[in-house]
Amino acid sequence: QVQLVESGGGLVQAGGSLRLSCAASGFTFSSYSMGWSRQAPGREREFVASISERAFRKTYADSVKDRFTISRDNAKNMVYLQMNSLKPEDTAVYYCARGWSTSDMNYWGKGTLVTVSS
Repeated sequence: QVQLVESGGGLVQAGGSLRLSCAASGFTFSSYSMGWSRQAPGREREFVASISERAFRKTYADSVKDRFTISRDNAKNMVYLQMNSLKPEDTAVYYCARGWSTSDMNYWGKGTLVTVSS
């Protein structure tokens, strides 16, 4: 079955960096776009970034553009989210998902918590 397992979350000061990882299994990873979304306390889940099957296309939410970078390694079935210049408003549970946009993301991991202190 499809499994997505996130890791790399933690506590970081504002201005710092974190790299999230997502290990995928149970499907042909290289045939699917992959993405990241996040959910802050008391807020709805929001799209963060996505990457096409062979990484030719990437898209980002305006709120993270120029600070976050999504990448993937099809040989390892991994997708990554490099987060730089973190802000307190980036605090959220970050979820890895299979799919390109929110409407077609059909599998999700359990999430990893990112906390950015001011």
